[in-house]
Amino acid sequence: MFFADNSYLYYIPFILQGICAIHCIRNGHQQKWLWVIIVLPVIGCIAYLYSEVISGRRMRQPNIDVKAMLNPGVKYKRLEEQLRFSDTFANRIKLADAYLQGGFTQQAIELYEASLTGAFEENEHVLQQLIVAYTQSERYDDAIATAKKIYKLPQFIRSRSHILYAIALEKTGNIAQAETEFKLMKGRYSYFEQRYEYALFLSRNDRSADAADILADMLEEQQHLTPVERKSNRKWFNYAGAELKKLHSKKIA
Repeated sequence: MFFADNSYLYYIPFILQGICAIHCIRNGHQQKWLWVIIVLPVIGCIAYLYSEVISGRRMRQPNIDVKAMLNPGVKYKRLEEQLRFSDTFANRIKLADAYLQGGFTQQAIELYEASLTGAFEENEHVLQQLIVAYTQSERYDDAIATAKKIYKLPQFIRSRSHILYAIALEKTGNIAQAETEFKLMKGRYSYFEQRYEYALFLSRNDRSADAADILADMLEEQQHLTPVERKSNRKWFNYAGAELKKLHSKKIA
């Protein structure tokens, strides 16, 4: 009965914490790691095992930013101070990227836009990040205008920016043009994220049968890929399977 309800799993974090703490003390890492293991039982133990045991780097400082883990605001303040000290393009983009990742989209947009000057006026990374930020802010016309600046780059067709460009076209009522862009990202045994997003587009536009066909093709192709290819695209196959079940459920209902 003890194992039947998996109650023993409750003790695993504490056992792991104890093992890491003992190893830490025996190897003289108390000042570097002990409080991290105590404050962050699971995350701290994983970081300790990787840095000090698996990687064998026992003479190095912890390879994690503990303050940033406990208080994400520390990361922004550090980057803001760095920018105030040295107002360079690289420092502005580091802060803007951090803002965007943290959900401070408007602050990120302001920094990105201010950085598009001089030699950096057509910087690909900044333009791609702006497409993401504009889409998150539902500024679809701006996302479209920005995407057009890098549309002809060879790498654009496979990028996340291309997907967002197609979605922005859909959101602004350009359904046919949006589908044209999605079709450019459609190919067998590849473009799995793009094809998943295309299926969602079709589903949103009352073409569930077409969406189901794309998802089913993705799942059928999965078994023919190499293990590395399956692993790298596992998320999209999982999403495709869940969405396909949802479409089948709607059909039955």
